[in-house]
Amino acid sequence: MDATCEALGRQINIMEVCGTHTVSLFRNGIRSTLPRQIKLLSGPGCPVCVTDQGYIDTVLELADRPECVIATYGDMIRVPGKSRKGCCAGGSLETRQNTGNVKIILSSEDALQIAKENQDKIVVFVAVGFETTAPATAVVIQQAAKENIENFCILSNHKLVIPAMKAILSMPTNKIDAFLCPGHVSVIIGYGAFKEIAEQYKKPCVVAGFEPMQIIEGLAEICRLLIECKSEAKSIYTAVVTEKGNIAAQKIIDECFEPADGLWRGLGNIKVSTLKLREQYSKFDAMRRFGLTEKQVEEPTGCHCGEVLCGLMEPPECQLFGQVCTPQTPIGPCMVSSEGACTAWFKYGRKKNGANGQKNGR
Repeated sequence: MDATCEALGRQINIMEVCGTHTVSLFRNGIRSTLPRQIKLLSGPGCPVCVTDQGYIDTVLELADRPECVIATYGDMIRVPGKSRKGCCAGGSLETRQNTGNVKIILSSEDALQIAKENQDKIVVFVAVGFETTAPATAVVIQQAAKENIENFCILSNHKLVIPAMKAILSMPTNKIDAFLCPGHVSVIIGYGAFKEIAEQYKKPCVVAGFEPMQIIEGLAEICRLLIECKSEAKSIYTAVVTEKGNIAAQKIIDECFEPADGLWRGLGNIKVSTLKLREQYSKFDAMRRFGLTEKQVEEPTGCHCGEVLCGLMEPPECQLFGQVCTPQTPIGPCMVSSEGACTAWFKYGRKKNGANGQKNGR
């Protein structure tokens, strides 16, 4: 890898799209061992982090309704809302747990079971995630429809990775040379889905697993493609990732959802980038059920999660990082999620390499 980087004779900017890659890179000390020419950029691959502030506030507003029970995965529990005039959405789901109307679940099936056991409540499943978790949500929607479970609905915020990558590449400020693509998502969509990025934007895309050697091999493959001037989509995560992905999972997603425009933290509104329920399942749509509309809300004052997710800023460059904003007192979701870039920098980066968390300026 060193020889390849030297041959290129310039800095190589590689975005690791997936938050799990970000954490693994730090935890295993990989960043500090890479050639100085390689600069790694965190991307929009943490589902909690890219969730728009308006969605968070909507969840909290529903949590304040006495007729609702919020069923959520644990990584959403501490994401702060933004207090604003005429809205009491400040705090987080964690601050509302004492009401008994917030339930932490391990699977979408758990959310449906809560609905069955609480017929006097409307259970709202906080459906956040990428293509990886969308099939599980689709399964419970079909099951709820089959069993006619009237008190169950979802607040869908499932995201699609490819549109987000395109949105970042369309930014005039982007300096991305290549992508280390997410392993989990690629199991569903297949590495072939990244061919349009490679061909349209001339950026190599390599899918890798999460073990240290897999990541290093993925980065080496990217360097090889760059030195050979090849823009290809490839996978070295061959144990679980195929070119076409999981066809059965794709089918059930398509049966329940259709792509729609959606808001992303840091990226704004992206065309056909989120999944909304198809008309035949619309009675399970929480937005429609409660007469809600999607609203764009600015991030908390001073928070730069949006810039971090676009690879435009490293967490230590944020004035709040490690001072006002810590895992104990998070201001933005990147310091809440276990896959968040700010969490990774705080936990691993600054302890080993000082305040900036990097070696050789990376």
